[in-house]
Amino acid sequence: MTTSSLANMAKEAALNNSLLDNKEYEKLLTDSSIDLLEIVSAAYEVRKKYFEKKVHIHIINNAQNGSCPEDCNYCAQGKDATTDIPKYKLKSEEEILEEAKLAYESGAFRYCMVSSGRGPKAKRITQMSDTIKKIKEKYPIEVCLSTGFIDKSMAKELKDAGLDRLNHNLNTSETHYPKICTTHTYQDRMNTLLAAKSANLEVCSGIIVGMGETNLDIISVAKKLRELEAPSIPVNFLIPIEGTPLKTFSDLSPEFCLRVLCVYRFINPKAELRVAAGREIHLKSLESLALYPANSLFLEGYLNTMGAEASRVYEMIKDAGFEIDSTKELDELISQHKNNSNQSNQKVDSIIMKTESDLHPVYKLN
Repeated sequence: MTTSSLANMAKEAALNNSLLDNKEYEKLLTDSSIDLLEIVSAAYEVRKKYFEKKVHIHIINNAQNGSCPEDCNYCAQGKDATTDIPKYKLKSEEEILEEAKLAYESGAFRYCMVSSGRGPKAKRITQMSDTIKKIKEKYPIEVCLSTGFIDKSMAKELKDAGLDRLNHNLNTSETHYPKICTTHTYQDRMNTLLAAKSANLEVCSGIIVGMGETNLDIISVAKKLRELEAPSIPVNFLIPIEGTPLKTFSDLSPEFCLRVLCVYRFINPKAELRVAAGREIHLKSLESLALYPANSLFLEGYLNTMGAEASRVYEMIKDAGFEIDSTKELDELISQHKNNSNQSNQKVDSIIMKTESDLHPVYKLN
């Protein structure tokens, strides 16, 4: 087999919903004799079959920030982090609903609520369920919740309230997991995903690339997510935040990041694949190429770090020939965000932490 045929083999396997061996996926990640654009083109054929030229926009509401008892080494909210971040308890229902409105008006397909901590108590689940019902009544937008470890009864209550997806990232492989966290295990994360599936909740789960893992770790996570039939997979690239144990850059080139996205598309052909945190920093001038394997991205930044300006993201989507899955028109959103921008049209290719104002966009506008 020639290297030029391997990308095509991966494409054909994906279109037939089958798999290649790990060594072949690893070759796609590392073999420089296989042209990057050939791999991207093959991945795009798979993406196009299931998602055509649509891009799903996700907006995160950091609903509760900081003071987490877990020691995840990559996280600015973890107990061992010394990063200076705003800390607050769960936002009021009024603020969460207003942010849902902002997300919808910004063209978001899905509104993602994230709260820090190991996991919620039963009272919190009931509180969040009530809020989810109100969001679904008010806005034609899908809702995803990330709230730490939950059990089957909690998952059922959230499903009954209308929650579309539960996010709980695997982050890395089972083998590598003890090197990035000691306060909980990989299996703890798996148990939460299985609890969600038991309640017929869709699961959203992904990886953080750049934490010292091997290429086989990256492939292992992709295959585990396939086993889980995860319909939504965020691929994050480590943002090395000062004050966290993993505060230094890993050697992630734009080409390698694109190869990772393509391999994830080949292994999970039907999944909504999201180019997530760190895309601006690590993909650099090749960022728009990520839309060829991936069909989803975050708008307006991540949990604790800023992202690129919304109008620039929408322009990137338009310039690359893609469309957004929204009731809003792309040109309208570009104009709207340019008019409302408080940023200086900068591309965020360095780490900029969110301020208290950024974390409360409703109050920022008032």
